[in-house]
Amino acid sequence: MSVGIEKLCLYPGRLFVDAIELAEARGRDPRQAREQVMVRERTVVPVFEDAITLAVNAARRLLTPEDRAEIELLVVATESAVDFGKAMSTWVHRYCELSPACRTIEVKNACYAGTGALKLAASWVAAAARPGKKALVISADFTRRATRDEYDFVGGGCAVAMVVSRSPRVLALELGKEGYFAGEIADAFRPTSRDETIDNEVSLFAYLDALEGAYDHYQQVAGAGHYDADFKKHIYHAPFPGMTLQAHRTMLSRLGITDKAAIRSSFERKVKDALHFGARLGTAYGASTFISLLGHLQVAEDLQEGDPISFFAYGSGCQGEFYRGTLGPGARDQARALDLEKAIEERRRLSVEEYERIERIRDGFTDQPDYEVPRDTVPGVYEERYAGRGLLVLERVEGFRRSYGFS
Repeated sequence: MSVGIEKLCLYPGRLFVDAIELAEARGRDPRQAREQVMVRERTVVPVFEDAITLAVNAARRLLTPEDRAEIELLVVATESAVDFGKAMSTWVHRYCELSPACRTIEVKNACYAGTGALKLAASWVAAAARPGKKALVISADFTRRATRDEYDFVGGGCAVAMVVSRSPRVLALELGKEGYFAGEIADAFRPTSRDETIDNEVSLFAYLDALEGAYDHYQQVAGAGHYDADFKKHIYHAPFPGMTLQAHRTMLSRLGITDKAAIRSSFERKVKDALHFGARLGTAYGASTFISLLGHLQVAEDLQEGDPISFFAYGSGCQGEFYRGTLGPGARDQARALDLEKAIEERRRLSVEEYERIERIRDGFTDQPDYEVPRDTVPGVYEERYAGRGLLVLERVEGFRRSYGFS
């Protein structure tokens, strides 16, 4: 029995700011952003977009009429939800025009939520309670940090949508052969509707502890193997792209590989291609590992059907999972047909001042019961990048009731 990702799509947003320029504006060393953080650009979400529009704009491009008829489970993973009670998945279900005969769920578990949602959906498909039916999984998030944050150059936002079925043309999952690591820790969290807070040092060590712990459990479940030889490529959760080098170094050290040149060579061969899109998006939250998969499929020339790839997902708080997937017969063709290079190039570049204006206005609207959403925060953005493109946008909020429409 084969279950996994039949197809997937990334919505990278329509605006960006230069991460190096933003780092300099925050008094950071631009070399740190370029060489250690490994981020060049970061997506900016305008005030007329939110996690719901990101999710819908990723999914609508993916879905055919046949998909809509066959999907009976929708799971939306986010830590950027717009309501503490009403599930974001209800809006996504509506604007994706799915059948009313559908179970919809919103899940939250920091950046792990995207993988948790995928595994939940894959297990449902594998159980065959509804033979022939499919699941739609979406991971959508964006940064809420205020412009005073010295690390906001690492932020970002986007959404990845995936159809999960018994025809895993992109990635087949080995259910039951995954390793977990869990434990309560206050490394990063969102205590209010406006704030994100992180203890960088605690978060770094929690991530690495979870990586090693999850892999140890994976070996117990799947059988001891060789970390480097068992996988053609590696994918690590990327809260920022540079974190993947630290993660790879940690895993190679378990094999006794400590030479800097050897580590760098291995990273270049087995990990770096995964950062192809992430370096231009910034933080991707729960969608991170799937964007990395798209990066490998876009850039790597040595991948083919059946190749094994390792995945490590991490969510602050914390939850880690290590698992393996094998590439399906349509993986590279499906990924490259998305023409993501063009979609990313089409984004409009904002100045630091324009980015800051967007965030100030969003901050003023947050938690307010009534407001009209302006489209002219940055003149020309809506007309140039949204009008006539059929993208979902937020129009107004009345008595906390959100109204959306298509551009």
